[in-house]
Amino acid sequence: QVQLVESGGGLVQPGGSLRLSCVASGRSISTYGMAWFRQAPGKERELLIGINWSSTTTYSADSVKGRFTISRDNVKNTVYLQMNSLKPEDTAVYYCAACSSGRVTYVREAYNYWGQGTQVTVSS
Repeated sequence: QVQLVESGGGLVQPGGSLRLSCVASGRSISTYGMAWFRQAPGKERELLIGINWSSTTTYSADSVKGRFTISRDNVKNTVYLQMNSLKPEDTAVYYCAACSSGRVTYVREAYNYWGQGTQVTVSS
């Protein structure tokens, strides 16, 4: 079993930056694909950005491309989401997820493990 715990969310002004962390425990996630999803009120949880197990493939949704960056540190068993140039529409609960296939996929059901989420609010 893998437990994922997100941190780093909070309130930030438009144009600001945040870095979210997702710390995994229970087992190594070095062979897992990792992704960040977000869910705004009344909307579906959506894939934002992901990275495969070997960091050779990434995916970014158009809404965050060029602003958000995903990275992983397998030694620390941690995945990061660097968010820059934040916009009010980025306000959502952000979730870390792990996929045992090692791939990045938009299929939500493919992700075996999920964190509890961390709130990001972008507002003046």
